[in-house]
Amino acid sequence: MNAQSQAREDLVRIFRAALDAAAPDRLTAAALRGELEGAPEVPALLSCAGRIFVLAVGKAAGRMMAAAQHHLGPRIAQALAVVPAQAHCARAIHAARVYPGGHPLPDANSAAAAQAALAMLETLTAADLLLVLLSGGASAMLAAPAAPLTLQDKIAVTSSLLRVRASIAEVNTVRKHLSAIKGGRMLRHCNGARVLSLILSDVRGNDLATIGSGLTASDRTTFEEARGVLIRHSLWGRTPEAVRDYLEAGAAGEFEETLKPGDPILARVSNVIIGDNGTALAAAAAAAESIGYRVDRWRELYGEAADLGRALAAHLTAIEGERRCVLAGGEPVVTVRGNGKGGRAQELALSLSIELDRLDPAARVLCLCAATDGVDGPTDAAGGFASAASVGRARAAGLNPADYLARNNSYALLKACGDLFQTGPTGTNVTDVFIALVNY
Repeated sequence: MNAQSQAREDLVRIFRAALDAAAPDRLTAAALRGELEGAPEVPALLSCAGRIFVLAVGKAAGRMMAAAQHHLGPRIAQALAVVPAQAHCARAIHAARVYPGGHPLPDANSAAAAQAALAMLETLTAADLLLVLLSGGASAMLAAPAAPLTLQDKIAVTSSLLRVRASIAEVNTVRKHLSAIKGGRMLRHCNGARVLSLILSDVRGNDLATIGSGLTASDRTTFEEARGVLIRHSLWGRTPEAVRDYLEAGAAGEFEETLKPGDPILARVSNVIIGDNGTALAAAAAAAESIGYRVDRWRELYGEAADLGRALAAHLTAIEGERRCVLAGGEPVVTVRGNGKGGRAQELALSLSIELDRLDPAARVLCLCAATDGVDGPTDAAGGFASAASVGRARAAGLNPADYLARNNSYALLKACGDLFQTGPTGTNVTDVFIALVNY
């Protein structure tokens, strides 16, 4: 095996270690056993509960629910899981009702799932415990529009915000103020029951109000701020009239705000982060060190994917000496200007490859950019490999990498070069992982 083939195998091994560390079932089980650092009170909450109800929502819902059922068994009175539509029925979750949920846009399934969840919550009493298992994707997968809004209103607004590349915090500020359950509003349906949320974070800084739009967390944003997001992105005039009227009425105090810090309801709520991007990166670092690499951390991957690719190439080509593994995590964005197919991790890989070739075609640098959920944008790939050699293979095939980047067509270029990285849906979600091997 040549050095580059070995380096590619090492990259995959390191990425798999990151995924294993972020395994939702393992993290959920550890939390329920009281083995999670910072949350030793979980077993006591479970033991004091009368009946236990479980609601799992998000890309990791299936694996989190399976762990809860294995640990709690017959103590669970009712269980409901809202899983990605493509995973519906792919994983048997015994004794739980399973609903598919739409993503990245809510759909009729998302609304049906929310109604089923609310119906379950109505049966709670103050003696019961609601165990919420929350992961990324929940905002779209569980949709309960605030009256008098409709599902179509929410779809239209969310779609518009995604098209203009609004930040996840901005999108969720609006979502929360169009919802009957987000922004902590779900807690108002729990009849005083104790609530324990175990949360797998896909959000920068682990902001509880942003993960899943804060189903069980307080929210500092306001109706006026939600209105401001739409105005700032020049969407207000194109927003459905019913939504404009609702937000204006809310800003005037005619509708109840999202749950604010200090609300008495929160005294009965415990929100516990069980894993995040840092969990994955720590395991990746340990795996890299075990195969002889010195590990460096780069800054977080936030910003335009193409810009990050150029910055990373400059950093990596300046490294000299021993074998080095450079790690970073986060979630780049892509401003779509072309009509190609790709995702943020693939665009990062392509931009990085082009810049590596420009700066130092002979550099011994091989990288992997991948989404931990296995789904990069609207594609069946998790991400892609990047190196100067990628550009050489593209040119040998008569392809112009810069043209593919300009058309946001990274998927086609990486596939043609044999650099597409495909895992299928992984059942976890802690944003993206970047791994570079230098002087391999």
